Amino acid sequence: DIEIDSKSAVLAEDLHEVVMTLTVTVKVEDRTAFLAEVHQAGIFVMRGLDTEELHRAQHVFCMRMLYPYASAALTDIVTKGGFPQLLPAPVNFDAIYRQRMQAAQQTQNPEAG
Repeated sequence: DIEIDSKSAVLAEDLHEVVMTLTVTVKVEDRTAFLAEVHQAGIFVMRGLDTEELHRAQHVFCMRMLYPYASAALTDIVTKGGFPQLLPAPVNFDAIYRQRMQAAQQTQNPEAG
């Protein structure tokens, strides 16, 4: 099971920190074999974006930039822990973003769905 989460913070005008959390839990039958978590951060300069565009950039563009590094770090940790190599699959962050926005809209306006 792989979980991806993110958070962002404003460091200064037009300067944003985005932190991706990548957590993998591997189970054998109903017992956890291992749990590994990586936090990968990046600092991004983003100008001229309205609030909605900024939010999308942080959750799609920035995540695309951070994922290969987080994925490689996770693979390294698992391998160094003596477990079989773990290669996380590519992720479509645009699709995930759209799904989360649709779910949020349905939560805010359940009669629209």
